[in-house]
Amino acid sequence: MKVTFLGATKTVTGSNFLVEGAGKKFLVDCGMYQGSAADEFENEEPFLFNVNEIDFMLLTHAHIDHSGRIPKLYNEGYRNQVIATKATCDLCSIMLPDSGHIQEMEVEWKNKKRERKGEEPLPPLYTAADAAKCLEIFRPVQYDEIIDIDENIKVRFNDAGHMLGSAIIEVWVTENGKTEKIVFTGDLGNNDIPLLSPPTMIENTDYLVMESTYGNRLHMRNDDKAKIFLDVVYETLEKGGTVVIPSFAVGRTQEILYELNRIKEDEHDEEFYKKYKKLMSVPVYVDSPLAISATEVFKENMNLFNEETQKIINEGDNPLEFSGLKFTRTADESKALNASQESSIIISASGMCEVGRIKHHLKHHLWEPNSTILFVGYQAPGTLGRRLVDGEKKVKIFGEEIAVNARIEYIEGYSGHADQEWLMNFVYSFTYPPKHIFLVHGEPEGQIVLKQKLEENTNIPITIPDFGESYELNENIDMVGKVNDTAKERYLRLEVLERMNTLKEELEDMSNIVKEEYLDKSVADDEIIKIKDRLKDLENQIVRIVENK
Repeated sequence: MKVTFLGATKTVTGSNFLVEGAGKKFLVDCGMYQGSAADEFENEEPFLFNVNEIDFMLLTHAHIDHSGRIPKLYNEGYRNQVIATKATCDLCSIMLPDSGHIQEMEVEWKNKKRERKGEEPLPPLYTAADAAKCLEIFRPVQYDEIIDIDENIKVRFNDAGHMLGSAIIEVWVTENGKTEKIVFTGDLGNNDIPLLSPPTMIENTDYLVMESTYGNRLHMRNDDKAKIFLDVVYETLEKGGTVVIPSFAVGRTQEILYELNRIKEDEHDEEFYKKYKKLMSVPVYVDSPLAISATEVFKENMNLFNEETQKIINEGDNPLEFSGLKFTRTADESKALNASQESSIIISASGMCEVGRIKHHLKHHLWEPNSTILFVGYQAPGTLGRRLVDGEKKVKIFGEEIAVNARIEYIEGYSGHADQEWLMNFVYSFTYPPKHIFLVHGEPEGQIVLKQKLEENTNIPITIPDFGESYELNENIDMVGKVNDTAKERYLRLEVLERMNTLKEELEDMSNIVKEEYLDKSVADDEIIKIKDRLKDLENQIVRIVENK
């Protein structure tokens, strides 16, 4: 059996693995890269395998960084099955067309600029219609069901506890009379996610491909995050501000709705009830058509919820509904939220602030000192969300520079990913531990920390694969090759373009600062001379770059 790592290598998006064994070739996930322009450029590159040779595909869950290139795969001729849980199929039926719509909107904006330059228009990566067509090849399955692909390959989907329908996939492959097993975790859930059951513990495997998003981090526990959430919201509303929550439309939004509904059930002191009463006195808007549709899918798959939630449902209380909750479907309804002067809570996609209605809400509220932007999920490097969490004081939205005066908060405990402790516990839980572990879906720093900790505590060999590396799964775990990525040269060129764009923005900022702070008559001439000399040095450096010296 051989595995080639074609995505989510030393990064947290673009999940894609090619497995070869027992005369078959199959994929596990086919996700989009998300984050910087350089990352997203990879989405347009040709697949580094022959699409016509892929016999089937296993999909761990519906998040776009795991499913988002399936329509592209379909457009290039793939017609075999995409096997996933029923809930994952249901969610992909809304998420993939939504992704296609985003591709169309983004390329339309790019093409307007290209048209002004006299350049040919670009096609979208895929359209909403393309995404809808690809759904015909999805095959829904249930958790815990052993599926015979053929006489030599069988698979089983287990609850990963990351989002509705997410799965840890076990794969048994029989070659030359010997059966070996490989497990793909997909994204492992945080152990106390509202609504969902904890990840399934797997008894044994020969090889483990495991995510490592929070390999060097610990989350706050559930009680702490609920209290912090309430405190942040209360303090903002007391000042007359608005709380804007950039949230993944699927998963996190529904969990926050559940948490808001659940908080009131616990016994707390008088101070708590004062804060809770304030929270419940303002409207809570879910401003994302996708989130609204996803909430409906959640309601249709309530059999997958954890025991506590099932009990609440059986008592007649819908955990995704409460007084004051309002859904905004149309663009006009969304615009009206920003025209309103009332305090409110706005939950809006996307969670990393790159696309969608959230950008309009940020444009209207980032500059307001009384408002709060509350992050509740992972922010990938290069995204607007990550820049805000990292403390940027000015950001550009729709070409306009916005001062970041709002309070920025990040409650990490709402993450859908297991932290270091639970990643370790997942490995410890094996009755017969894996012979080898591959760490994927993580940033290098976190992966290195987790690798060291696992090796110290388990003595299991660990590999952090590079993009394109192929490994023969045998006693020695040999790297048998590396796929030639023809995109790398263009990737490097795009990185240079990104740096140039960043430099351009920094020069604009510097120009404004010099005009406002140094060209005032009150500034001494010797300070002006120093600035002039520094600008001359910078000018000389630019000339050297242009002349390639």
